[in-house]
Amino acid sequence: MDRLIGSANLMIVSDLDYTMVDHDDPENLALLRFNALWEAYYRHNSLLVFSTGRSPTIYKELRKQKPLLTPDITIMSVGTEITYGESMVPDDGWKQYLDHKWDRDIVIEETAKFPELVSQSETEQRPHKVSFNLEKGKASKVMQALSKCLENRGLDVKIIYSNSIALDVLPQAAGKGQALSFLLGKLKAGGIRPLNTLVCGDSGNDAELFSVPEVYGVMVGNAQEELVEWYAENARDNAQIIHATERCAAGIMQAIGNFTLGPNMSPRDVRDSTLNIKILSPSHEVVMFYLLYERWLRGEVDNSEQYIQNIKSVFHSTGNVVHPSGVERPMQQIIDTLPKLFGEKRGLDFRVWIDRVSFAEVSLGSWLVKFDKWELSGTELRCCLTKVLMNSKVEAPNEFTWMHLHQTWLDGSEGKDDNSWFI
Repeated sequence: MDRLIGSANLMIVSDLDYTMVDHDDPENLALLRFNALWEAYYRHNSLLVFSTGRSPTIYKELRKQKPLLTPDITIMSVGTEITYGESMVPDDGWKQYLDHKWDRDIVIEETAKFPELVSQSETEQRPHKVSFNLEKGKASKVMQALSKCLENRGLDVKIIYSNSIALDVLPQAAGKGQALSFLLGKLKAGGIRPLNTLVCGDSGNDAELFSVPEVYGVMVGNAQEELVEWYAENARDNAQIIHATERCAAGIMQAIGNFTLGPNMSPRDVRDSTLNIKILSPSHEVVMFYLLYERWLRGEVDNSEQYIQNIKSVFHSTGNVVHPSGVERPMQQIIDTLPKLFGEKRGLDFRVWIDRVSFAEVSLGSWLVKFDKWELSGTELRCCLTKVLMNSKVEAPNEFTWMHLHQTWLDGSEGKDDNSWFI
């Protein structure tokens, strides 16, 4: 968040499973479309928040399985934990706030009296969350009785039932909605409260998000019955909440357009294969280039000399590339290897995406762009920390020439180099 000067233009607060991530989409196309949109247009002046019922352990597992971007803020364990940045620094103020009238030992003692409650895995038991599985037909009766037991023991708790199976016992002050309200207050105090906030969800534990004042909301097209029923009973007349027709991340992009919060057409939806695309910023430039690089290797663009010449025109004639192995070569020499690579990944699960892009004008017309470049090829996933020095073209200030590119393996990607050259 340190990159922001003043208020964020937009803050997206999204659930993960079956909201941002579509587990029925094995190619992750909607998620990849959202990634390209966010990094090209929003990353530099907006905030991405993941709000998930997952604990830190299984949240990190999901990030290894799916092409998720790095969020600025992560709200986990059904709104009981707030962390910041890639390092996931915890918000100690939120922890202290949740301690009021909360005693985890008493919750465990009382819930043990209900044989219908089956404890979830140890990873899902958190300092301010005790979690069980419970059959839908028994949920109402158990929740009423358990609530009374805990109240009689002097606790102030909330019980959330979602996905027709999961029951979470939390402090009354916790939950996705309360965590978001706390976060918005903190951002306001720091002078960076977003101009617009869009909350996104699909299940019952997301309902609280839609109750936060002054936010826009989208129930994705595949929202569960429990959330649709809540919407019908509580928010049908609220013009700031919509039920999208598109699934998951595609529904989020649909909502951005519906509420006119900014661009909502992903660069992945642009099919111009000749690089005749209006570039708007260094981040847009990077996203578009690597998308075209992916399409070249997948054989999805015209295999033409004109295409190669257009790619060459992006790079300065004297520019160079430092490969993660440490070897340095001229950019033009690397481009000369592209023709033989056309369609090399055709028919394979090969994707490229950009994460954490940032840019700064280091001198007049000269830009330093930093980002993580991810490549998935079959089951092999590798990432390069990448820096590009590019200059604005004098004759066209919104077009750029790449002067120098330097890549370093992200931890865990070393040793996967097969001596092939990729940009």
